[in-house]
Amino acid sequence: QLSDRGCWSTWPAFASGQTVLQNPKPCCITKERKASNKQALLTIPKPRYLEQLESYLRKELQSLDLTKKNSQELKLQPYREIFEFFIDNFKTYKPLLSAIKNEYEVTLAHQKERIRALEPLKATISTVSEQYTQQILALQESERDEVKTLKQEKQHLLKVIENMKEEKSSLEIQVEHLKKSLAEEYLRYLNEHHARKLLLADMNETHNKQLDLPLHQVQGRENVKSEDVVKLTLALKIARQDLTKAQVELNRMIADYGDVVPRRDFESLEKKYSVLLQEMKIRQKDFDQLHKEYDMLLEIHRETAEERDKAFVELQEVQRSCTPRPSWAKCSEVIPGGADRWSSLAEGKTSDQLVDVLLEEIGTGVLRERDVFLGCGKGDNIPVYLRCEGEVKNKKLSKKDVVTILKDVWREKSALEQQMGKRSSLPEFFLCYLQKKHGEAAAMEWSYTIYENMRVYQSNPVMSTFYNILTGKVSEEQYHGQNQLISHLQKELAACDSSSTGSLSSEQFRQEEAFPLKRNESIQDLVDASRHRLDSAEDLINYRALFDEDEEGNAAPFVAMLRNQYVNEKQEYVRELGSKLGDLIEVNVDDLKSAFHAIDPDIDEQTLDIYVGLAFQVGKEQTDQDVLPVETVLERLMAGDVRRVGPSPREESKTECEEGE
Repeated sequence: QLSDRGCWSTWPAFASGQTVLQNPKPCCITKERKASNKQALLTIPKPRYLEQLESYLRKELQSLDLTKKNSQELKLQPYREIFEFFIDNFKTYKPLLSAIKNEYEVTLAHQKERIRALEPLKATISTVSEQYTQQILALQESERDEVKTLKQEKQHLLKVIENMKEEKSSLEIQVEHLKKSLAEEYLRYLNEHHARKLLLADMNETHNKQLDLPLHQVQGRENVKSEDVVKLTLALKIARQDLTKAQVELNRMIADYGDVVPRRDFESLEKKYSVLLQEMKIRQKDFDQLHKEYDMLLEIHRETAEERDKAFVELQEVQRSCTPRPSWAKCSEVIPGGADRWSSLAEGKTSDQLVDVLLEEIGTGVLRERDVFLGCGKGDNIPVYLRCEGEVKNKKLSKKDVVTILKDVWREKSALEQQMGKRSSLPEFFLCYLQKKHGEAAAMEWSYTIYENMRVYQSNPVMSTFYNILTGKVSEEQYHGQNQLISHLQKELAACDSSSTGSLSSEQFRQEEAFPLKRNESIQDLVDASRHRLDSAEDLINYRALFDEDEEGNAAPFVAMLRNQYVNEKQEYVRELGSKLGDLIEVNVDDLKSAFHAIDPDIDEQTLDIYVGLAFQVGKEQTDQDVLPVETVLERLMAGDVRRVGPSPREESKTECEEGE
């Protein structure tokens, strides 16, 4: 049931005159109010439509057979019908509720599809699991006999070990017993030897008593002599034993210390070794430095040889196709504005640039004469801002008008991107901008007119930049990168101008550290461009005037030089990357990252991921298996905003060499 104002029904209502939408948050309701709400809920009857829906739901649920396999899906159908009745009766909220219902239906269908896709995988997993289980059981069965045999062999070896231990113990006991027996026998024989000596002494004494005195003296001398022979025999035996021991000890000392040198010689050799090691480290350091310089010179020689070969080929091409220098003064007779205008256009330009100027003037005349453009068609390969058939009217805009429109497009696009928080497509936004400003009927006329003007006026930086980004030749990040570069330089120069006079001296301008990676030659070119309109005697540079543009979008020479250096530095960076990749035909993510680290060691991981994503044009999680041709990668990097993060290793080596010299 609905109220008179088209709001929700007031049941269950906790106070008269209030609706559900007007109630405060549940967390703000006090305990007393919750109690009164419960009491009011018991006293107020349900709406009739709610009772009808509940009754219908109960009947449908009772009529279902919940024993079937798809009982849950059958049970969901009554709830789906109740929700549809509910949506149909609330007209105001029908779109929102229908969107909610459709999202749930899509999610359920997606989950069913995933379950249906996973069912075969489940059966496969079960089959594979059973197969591997059978294989494991078969392996266990096949190895069971071998394990049993090994266990039996182990038991047998353990018994053998026990028997050998017992035999060893028995032999040790026998050896101890034999040692004791030998000692006892030795003592017995020693005692008998001593007893024999005593017996001989007694016999000699008795015999001497029986003889007379002379004979007794002679016998005494023989006795002494016999006793001395026995002592000498024992001493000789002991001396031989000591000699054997000394010989054994001497042999052992010769074997253990035969290769040992004296400590004095060792310390002397160690000192000489330390001196030689220090000299070797110095020589190795010098060798590494020379090797590094050699590699650098080899790389410079290779690049110089390539430049020489390229210059030689160009020279041959020029010599083969050279023609007499044209008389450009004749162009002043056909160019609007006469000789004065042609002199201003041709000032400081080469022959190739003069050809571009002449073609631009011719294209300008053709554009003024054309009343209509021929539509490109409506195919998918045609840009959205050119999808038109038949003839399209030429608005005949001036260069100033086109530049004003393009600048306004950039402003509108930047404001929209800041509001949305993400980058939008320039071709689509360009068409939407023209449709919003001039209507859908006239949008194509403005689009074709602006497109043809940009295609003709390539010397205008605003038009050429917009045209290159619109046609996809370069990325939009390059435009924003150049603008950030110029803005950063303006802030740095303003910070250096402490007195806020708007002017800096040449020395202050030269010492500005906004571009620490630029070479001295590039800094000098910027200084010369900043003094373009100054006399040689003037020293103050009006840095604010360096960033001015005329009404046709032409920048001052300083900004033009800055943009040219930006492009040249990016081209040199990408060429150095291509040289590091060498002869590779295809490159993957790891090779590209290694090449970036080699030519730019100070690059951080975030910047590296941005460059890799720009080269492969996919997300970071999808780049691990991607392989692309080297030419494609270099073209994409050339079209994007790619800059060096740290100093080049080659430049650092040159600086170190100069400091060393």
